[in-house]
Amino acid sequence: MAGEWTEAPFPEVIDFQEGPGILAKDFRDEGVPLVRLAGLERGSSELSGCNYLDPETVATKWSHFGLAKGDILLSTSASLGRIAVVGDDGVGAIAYTGIIRMRPRDERLIAPFIRYLLEGPDFQQQAEMMGAGSVIRHFGPMHLRQMTVRIPPPDEQRALTYVLGTLDDKIELNRRMNETLEAMTRTLFKSWFVDFDPVRAKTEGRDPGLPQPLADLFPGRLVGSELGDIPEGWDVSPIGEVVNVLGGGTPNTKEPRYWAEGEHSFCTPRDMASLTSPVLLDTERHLTDEGITKVSSGLLPVGTVLLSSRAPIGYLAISEIPVSVNQGIIAMVCDGLLPNLYVLLWAQANMDVMEANANGSTFQEISKKNFRPIPVLIPSSLVLDRFVTLVRPLHERVGVNLRESRTLAALRDALLPKLISGELRVKDAERFVERATQ
Repeated sequence: MAGEWTEAPFPEVIDFQEGPGILAKDFRDEGVPLVRLAGLERGSSELSGCNYLDPETVATKWSHFGLAKGDILLSTSASLGRIAVVGDDGVGAIAYTGIIRMRPRDERLIAPFIRYLLEGPDFQQQAEMMGAGSVIRHFGPMHLRQMTVRIPPPDEQRALTYVLGTLDDKIELNRRMNETLEAMTRTLFKSWFVDFDPVRAKTEGRDPGLPQPLADLFPGRLVGSELGDIPEGWDVSPIGEVVNVLGGGTPNTKEPRYWAEGEHSFCTPRDMASLTSPVLLDTERHLTDEGITKVSSGLLPVGTVLLSSRAPIGYLAISEIPVSVNQGIIAMVCDGLLPNLYVLLWAQANMDVMEANANGSTFQEISKKNFRPIPVLIPSSLVLDRFVTLVRPLHERVGVNLRESRTLAALRDALLPKLISGELRVKDAERFVERATQ
């Protein structure tokens, strides 16, 4: 199989172009999307949070930089080698400086294969060797012109792309499903505990749109409180009085006995930044038993709600593992009146309040002292129980999808270098994929 592969200069088979030199003064509130590095997600050109450019300026200066569906995008700095594929929402967008657009130059190469070619060990090793810069490694078109690629015949490219694409498609499906499930829980929380829709409907003589036994759990009027009007019979309390608010710390990183072969997960804001859903399944670093004793809050139980308190404020997750935390995280152990799912969604809905209570000269941080007094709504226990009954299965499904995606990603990452080098035959790989996706 490997003998059928050919080696060619990178520029001979792949057309590439780095994004134009666009300045912040060119940004607009609307217009042609500008894809930023932060928006690159594996598998698609995610346009959320991007900047925009004036359409007339794009037409006169940058029209030849417009992206097409299926284009491959490669980051060239900061996150060297981050790769994405342009989807429908990216057509016509412009890639920012620091992102290289790639597409096939001739019939020897099919577009979807480029993505896996770039993710393969041969390209990654060449890119790492050629990258320059001591703080932020920079990799650009000048380096691509010096590189080579090994490619199989087009039919084999299609087969290889199908195998790996099957895994990526399932991972993407799980991600989208989780987005839907999370949106459903947020919508229900907002309806019941922010907008008070069932209570307002009863107050106005309208049908709450709920089964009668459930509708009967909601009061029939609103009363004043420090949070404004809230349902009668519900209460308000400082969050620190209804959940156990804890902080953490970092044991001496130069002391091997705290870290070497550690088995206990140690969470930092960096771990939370990489989450696609508010569920923590693992961490980058682990502590030993002795290391745990150096963290004031010790090993926190499964179900603890985690909030990054600085750099930046606002990453949230429920830990599905026992975990210790560093000083950049506020941990909430929900062993009192409020269940952890309610606390998670409350924190999401009240992020502006937390930011308003933050301070700091170098970066904004909300301390435990400033966090504990923040008022939280305490619904009736019967309503809380029904809420948890409805949303717990959705949250658990999110966790199942995440675990499945981790397994599929590990399989993909194991198969990719072997397939891309010709070491493993496509037919052999198909059997692994078929078992994994059943």
